[in-house]
Amino acid sequence: MKTKAVRLYGKSDLRLEEFELPEITDDEMLAKVISDSLCMSSYKAALQGGDHKRVPNNVAENPVIIGHEFCGEVVKAGKNVAHLANPGDKFTVQPAMFYKGTLDSPGYSYPYYGGDATYIIIPAEAFETDCFLKYEGDAFYHGSLAEPMSCIAGGAHVNYHTKFGSYVHEMGIREGGKMALLAGVGPMGLGTIDYALHAERKPSLLVVTDIDPVRLARAESIFTVEEAKKQGVELHYVNTAEKDEAYVMGLSGGTGYDDVYVMAPVKPVVEMGDNLLGMDGCLNFFAGPTNTEFKAEFNFYDVHYAATHVCSNSGGNTQDMREVLKMMGEGQLEPSVMITHVGGLNCVPEVTLKLHDIPGGKKLVYTQIDMPLTAIDDFAELGKTDPMFAELAKIVEESHGLWSAEAERYLLANAKPID
Repeated sequence: MKTKAVRLYGKSDLRLEEFELPEITDDEMLAKVISDSLCMSSYKAALQGGDHKRVPNNVAENPVIIGHEFCGEVVKAGKNVAHLANPGDKFTVQPAMFYKGTLDSPGYSYPYYGGDATYIIIPAEAFETDCFLKYEGDAFYHGSLAEPMSCIAGGAHVNYHTKFGSYVHEMGIREGGKMALLAGVGPMGLGTIDYALHAERKPSLLVVTDIDPVRLARAESIFTVEEAKKQGVELHYVNTAEKDEAYVMGLSGGTGYDDVYVMAPVKPVVEMGDNLLGMDGCLNFFAGPTNTEFKAEFNFYDVHYAATHVCSNSGGNTQDMREVLKMMGEGQLEPSVMITHVGGLNCVPEVTLKLHDIPGGKKLVYTQIDMPLTAIDDFAELGKTDPMFAELAKIVEESHGLWSAEAERYLLANAKPID
């Protein structure tokens, strides 16, 4: 079967190509990809090419399909994995397989396994590591966004606190504690707010900072102070271009924060996070830098006397994905808040390489269609001359300006198919 896919050949060298997939083995599946949400990690891999830890050194001779936040349908299953799914079943995947200790992952390491493609081959190791997940939701994009949401769940689980007088670490954010989310209204920040408000373990205080008033206003309109209060969380949004670190510290009552998330690899933000930590405070560095020499100062006096500490995670695990898929299915999480742009497979090479410079949140791609990357906020204007966008504008207006399962169904039925 032929597939169309965006393949990485080297540094900043992405190509949309059509090529033949080999026949699957008894331990593999042939699958149709429907949606993939573009990730800054793909941007970093595209910039670094073979220098990236997950990308093969010989990528120029053996290109890999990019994209790792995808969802689709099973087309055919080899006899040894046929019991796991039937043709037509929806699926998503956990890309962090750690197969036999390697960092190999879809979207970075495989010639036939990645999200930015029309058809792919899911290899045996995805099943051996339990990283293939059947998905029963009604929207493919929810399956795509399960991966970034699983990273957020993983972040909450990787944090830890100590018990004085013992060597026991209690994993997870401090229940009923004080949390600060710095540079926190990007797409991953929005997902973290959603998770913090609706997961079983919640803080009692959540302070979200940023310097972008437009993004702060959007976040506050989606996750209101009043709604947070119903969840038992006191929520504050702070523009740190207008109010200083002392103000943020004051919101904690002067004690500092139990859990501080740093959502941007910016030295002053990291150092502010350190300054805001309270006794036994945990700083989660939730932002992978592209600069391999990135450094920031940390107060080691407080490490010694106040038991402050740092953790980080670059992804979630399969259990995290199951957790967030369940929460989505029960209506506790709404990942639509992360999406600000939608496009087709044709736009992936250019958009991926410019991802750092395109404002807004997540860029959602439907791999079976041909469509330029389009901001949801632009649907109404485009609808003045294009009936498809006019209808999409009506649909998203009904969902308070957010992408939705209905919008997805309409787009897949009416957009131009990828040639």
